[in-house]
Amino acid sequence: MGYYRKMVKKVPKDELLSRMRRFKANMDKCHPERQLVIIFSKVNQYYFTGTMQDGMLFIYRDKEAVYFIRRSYERALDESCFPVIKPMESYRTAAAETGKIPDCVHLETEAVTIGLLNRFRKYFPFDEVLSADLQIAMTRAVKSEYEISLMEKSGRIHQKVLEERVPLILKEGMSEAELAMQLYSVMIEEGHHGISRFGMYDTDMLLGNICFGESSIYPTFFNGPGGNYGMSPAVPSFGSRENKLKKGDLVFIDVGCGVDGYHTDKTMTYMFGGKLPEEVIEIHNKCVDIQDRIADMLKPGISPSFIYRKILNSLSPDFLQNFMGYKSLRVKFLGHGIGLNIDEYPVIAENFEEPLENGMFIAVEPKKGIADIGMVGIENTFLVTPEGGKCITGASKGLIQV
Repeated sequence: MGYYRKMVKKVPKDELLSRMRRFKANMDKCHPERQLVIIFSKVNQYYFTGTMQDGMLFIYRDKEAVYFIRRSYERALDESCFPVIKPMESYRTAAAETGKIPDCVHLETEAVTIGLLNRFRKYFPFDEVLSADLQIAMTRAVKSEYEISLMEKSGRIHQKVLEERVPLILKEGMSEAELAMQLYSVMIEEGHHGISRFGMYDTDMLLGNICFGESSIYPTFFNGPGGNYGMSPAVPSFGSRENKLKKGDLVFIDVGCGVDGYHTDKTMTYMFGGKLPEEVIEIHNKCVDIQDRIADMLKPGISPSFIYRKILNSLSPDFLQNFMGYKSLRVKFLGHGIGLNIDEYPVIAENFEEPLENGMFIAVEPKKGIADIGMVGIENTFLVTPEGGKCITGASKGLIQV
């Protein structure tokens, strides 16, 4: 019996060809002299080929791309519609087939380690490395109808879980870890693909931040406005076993969801066993208003940096204190692109001057830390359209009373 598996969900061939054409067009604008781009990271392999293997993708300027696979060639044939897939035992055997490569090669410099590069260069000697990261990111940022449909499905799951099912899960005395365990089970049941992927180097995340009270403003290495206590110093990105839910707590849940590789990002807050102080609710509602103002500006032709400056310049010094973080851990963005990774191009921040385009998705997340309370605010995922951002993750304003 062979390895063939029925009912494999394949990325359509026309979709893969369109991605390759758009990437080459982006490279032509910035690096018209380039001869060869080599893709090593598994997420980018998936983007261009529809499968995720131990391999490397050679994208030539003037001839057909070739996908070399060490493991598993058989699985790749099952899963991928990519035109040229070849097996390789090692870099040595691939080099014997490929022959000499150009002296300058474009790589994913954010993903390729020095060790990998040295092993590769042993059989494929070349002199100069240049980056293809920005051109890959720009290509991935604009989603096709195929990709949009997957993200919209993820958004519906996200909305149902955080707005409808979480209030039924919350119980006095449960720990953050217990909530995380139940939340993960519910998300899988509803159709979540089971992982939250980040492009940020060396970042592990199963779900996201699941916090009661001040846990949501506890310091963290993660480049986001919220924090959490974590399971332990060795596992700082999962819910605490010790922090238990009590009446009067703010519950803060910031988690990714995904379908067939494509993510949405959403933050929802809850008031457990009683209302929070009125001034806290007012601050939260101000964050929701900021989200809506940003969403109105998510139109083709508007630059992310323009949005960032317009919002920041409209806020009072008092409100800016602990906005987008707490104390020294404030972040310098208001939202981020999202897709195969949760953190993608572009970012609603300074220095992102390239205008937004139809088909981009932006996760907008205005939040503010409050001493003795935690992190209030909101996050939803929006599709850039000529009419402004279209929210795909729900309409709740948060602070759901439980």
